Amino acid sequence: MKKLLFFTLLGFAAATHAIAASVTLATEEYPPFSYRDGKAIKGASVEQVDKLMKDAGIDYKIEMMPWARAYNLAQTTPLSCVFTTAHNAKRDPMFRWVEPLLVDRNILITRSGSGVVASDLEEAKKYTIGTQREDYTETTLKENGFTKLDVATDFNATLRKLLNGRIDMMPISEIYFAKLKAEQPLDKVTVLSSQQMGIACEKNFPSDLLTKMQAALDRLIASGTQKTIFIKYGLSSAD
Repeated sequence: MKKLLFFTLLGFAAATHAIAASVTLATEEYPPFSYRDGKAIKGASVEQVDKLMKDAGIDYKIEMMPWARAYNLAQTTPLSCVFTTAHNAKRDPMFRWVEPLLVDRNILITRSGSGVVASDLEEAKKYTIGTQREDYTETTLKENGFTKLDVATDFNATLRKLLNGRIDMMPISEIYFAKLKAEQPLDKVTVLSSQQMGIACEKNFPSDLLTKMQAALDRLIASGTQKTIFIKYGLSSAD
């Protein structure tokens, strides 16, 4: 009987430990949504994730890495999620979702004075478009028949290529473009897509944790905190 009680308690302790295990939330360098400031990871999405995880009472850590690695981690590793992730039909069954961290349109932009002109996506196909490996925009571009793609490891690498004239256009969040165009010589060309974006978690992610995270995000939005965070990072158009 004592042995049975011992193993029962041991099993309970192991189960409790599993429940208390830390959630890993991976993201990429994509300012102002997520970026490094010294050793700290900051941004409009990062701040939302920090607040909702603390409100939900879930132990967690945020890690920054190239998007392809972050995306793969959330597909293969228990208790792992990736953000800020566009929710589309292809990705829907691959993850469990907490959303929205934002609702946004994605546009194609070019450097000012480049001479690049396209009134729609068909006209844009003749140009070389830069994007990031495993980013949803890579899939969106391919699905729309774009073949002249230049794929980099992260957003900043693509932006540098655009500014240096190595590519003709690149996709970008429209609400971020409103901020970036004040800092860089860039122009909007045409709309690529519209999407809801959130936290994508491994498909076997525990339902109780997911429910707590979604409830915490819902409260953050309802209180006006999400909008305040957008304004803080110069994203006031994200109403």
